[in-house]
Amino acid sequence: MNHSTSNSNGNRSTSNSLPLRTAITGFLNYKTAEGLSQRSVDSYKRILEQWAEYAGNKKVNQFTDHDLNAYLVYMRTEYVPRRFGGDTRVLSPKSLRNIWITMCAFFTWAKGEFRMENPMKSVPAPRFQKVDVEPFTQEEITRMLKACTYSREAETFMRRKFAMRRPTASRDQAIILTLLDSGIRASEFSSLRVGDFEAKRGKLEIRHGAEGGAKGGKGRVVYLGKTARHALWRHLAEREDGQQADAPLFTVRRGRAFNPSTLI
Repeated sequence: MNHSTSNSNGNRSTSNSLPLRTAITGFLNYKTAEGLSQRSVDSYKRILEQWAEYAGNKKVNQFTDHDLNAYLVYMRTEYVPRRFGGDTRVLSPKSLRNIWITMCAFFTWAKGEFRMENPMKSVPAPRFQKVDVEPFTQEEITRMLKACTYSREAETFMRRKFAMRRPTASRDQAIILTLLDSGIRASEFSSLRVGDFEAKRGKLEIRHGAEGGAKGGKGRVVYLGKTARHALWRHLAEREDGQQADAPLFTVRRGRAFNPSTLI
């Protein structure tokens, strides 16, 4: 039964709805309980709170498709992202598409929660052409691995040029080879533990659920080739915690695990 009613002006009553910011909190709680990864929830939160700053805190079922179209036009033509270094580029088509997807998810939830029409049904998706990713050439891979091993050549006044071996050489080579062979996501990479790697077969287990970092919580098994397998084994052999099953597979300073941001 639909509890929404109309007043004398033909407008929908807002008695069954909530202010936008309150509704956003409810939506985020719902997505968290649904098992969505924390990274995805954080992305929803950032996009929706940014929209709320623009739209104000009126009730959710007061928004029309015209309001939502106007916001997307604003984000496409007027909004300037806050970036370091004074970069003033407008949002990319992919970022605009992510905003549209987030708002679709929010109003799909709101439709069931408040028994209202979904205004996003009339808002066309921003055009976005997926760009094919070009694979690295063998020469590019060789150069990346070499860059992991030695620092840039130093030039001095009295001595010949020289390059120093980097202390993270074995780790960085293992990272590159693991990512190239497995194709795993940054969140999955950052969640790997030593116990997820089986050196004999080069097996990597992406664990189920949010702790494994897998999209949708769906874990799986991937395999590394001979070169990547050996590089990862060698890296772990050099670490004091390389046999501790619950230790991060790859670490930054003080033995802390990578996160998707530090990896990128």
